[in-house]
Amino acid sequence: MRRHGFHRQHVRQGAGAGLKGMVVKLSIAVVVLLICTVSLFMSSTGRTSGQSNYPSEIHLEELWSSADPGGWRPSSAPRSHWPPPPTETNGYLRVRCNGGLNQQRSAISNAVLAARIMNATLVLPELDTNSFWHDDSGFHGIYDVEHFITTLRYDVKIVESIPEIQKKGKKKKIKAVQLRPPRDAPISWYTTVALEKVKEHGAIYLTPFSHRLAEEIDNPEYQRLRCRVNYHALRFKPQIMKLSQSIVDKLRAQGHFMSIHLRFEMDMLSFAGCFDIFTPEEQNILRKYREENFAPKKLVYKERRAIGKCPLTPEEVGLILRAMGFDNSTRIYLAAGELFGGDRFMKPFRSLFPRLENHSSVEPSDELVENTRGLGGSAVDYMVCLLSDIFMPTYDGPSNFANNLLGHRLYYGFRTTIRPDRKALAPIFIDRENGRTAGFEEAIRKVMLKTNFGGPHKRVSPESFYTNSWPECFCQTAPKNPADKCPPNDILDILDNQLEKEATESNSTISSAER
Repeated sequence: MRRHGFHRQHVRQGAGAGLKGMVVKLSIAVVVLLICTVSLFMSSTGRTSGQSNYPSEIHLEELWSSADPGGWRPSSAPRSHWPPPPTETNGYLRVRCNGGLNQQRSAISNAVLAARIMNATLVLPELDTNSFWHDDSGFHGIYDVEHFITTLRYDVKIVESIPEIQKKGKKKKIKAVQLRPPRDAPISWYTTVALEKVKEHGAIYLTPFSHRLAEEIDNPEYQRLRCRVNYHALRFKPQIMKLSQSIVDKLRAQGHFMSIHLRFEMDMLSFAGCFDIFTPEEQNILRKYREENFAPKKLVYKERRAIGKCPLTPEEVGLILRAMGFDNSTRIYLAAGELFGGDRFMKPFRSLFPRLENHSSVEPSDELVENTRGLGGSAVDYMVCLLSDIFMPTYDGPSNFANNLLGHRLYYGFRTTIRPDRKALAPIFIDRENGRTAGFEEAIRKVMLKTNFGGPHKRVSPESFYTNSWPECFCQTAPKNPADKCPPNDILDILDNQLEKEATESNSTISSAER
């Protein structure tokens, strides 16, 4: 009985202790639950704020004006000690820039930087216009040479040709030794291999010169020099600028206008391997062009299409714009070469957006014909697209026309760009082709809502420096980070004084040597 009574008492005590334990455990569980709830809420809030750059809906009236700069403004002037080029250089640098207009702009910017790195005198870059454009006008035919040389006077010495030298009583030109730089060569290649050859021979000739200097360089002053070349020094000759402005004025006289680089031409379609939507005869033409111009590679259309490697068709461009809310009153300037496949690809686009223009329809004049041959036509398209209210590329791969334009529009005041994510859009268009059209426009809008629309954003590989030079070529008047502070307004005067001081010291040295 005692044992039984003891057992009953022990059970009662154990039950009380168990009840207290349960209360304690329950209290802990409640606290943990509260912590988790708060943590989840904070995490959710953080994710929402992290995505605040993306709007919840598309407001067309906002797209017609520039994107929010977020307190930034373009500035490619030096922000640290930047000595002028010495009077005596290590020799001469010649380059031959191959490819289209924008590939050449990047190459010219790289050539100036290479000359600065090696302390070499840059010979006016050669443009490989004849092989692609059947145009031999060269640098003088496209750009304002005097402006180019004057603008870069603080950075490099530039001459139009290698001068003759006096040797054994005879005048003789320095012969430049030819080199082929590695693709995306590091700075170290220029400070070793190239520099050694310049000093040895007096001049080097780099050809071909496209993508021959690494884009990502851990030196913001070097990157700003690239921007000074691309966005300030490389100005088209006056006739091209005047004609481009005339086209823009006529387009804007009727309100806002959008420009589209419609990359649906034979070379790009051949490169991408996107053949199956064409007739057998057209496919043979594309295959032949690919065999003659590109390295052999097995390309399967369905696979390429599924991952967004095919240029958007004109109809797909129209469907994207319609899903975003643009109507048939939208005025569109088309920058494009000869579209492959004939008018059957343009008809669906034109039925959606009938107010389509190009430089010939806006400005049908003899002056236009004279100034839009070869590279000149690409230059006019470039300027009209740069100045348009909205710009949309349909294929923005490396070296493409759009690559430089996107960066220039960002630098030119964060002008609105519409950059379709072809990879994200591909399955939506494939579903439509297979008859699954429910929710088509809503799906397009969801993809397009993630577009940056031209505001400042971090450059992430594989995005090119020439597509997005933020933050190196931008500054803030009231920065949180001192490195982002805008340079003084009198920076050009400072550089002028440095240049004048360098010239004076050099003259004094020469005079002393002569005495």
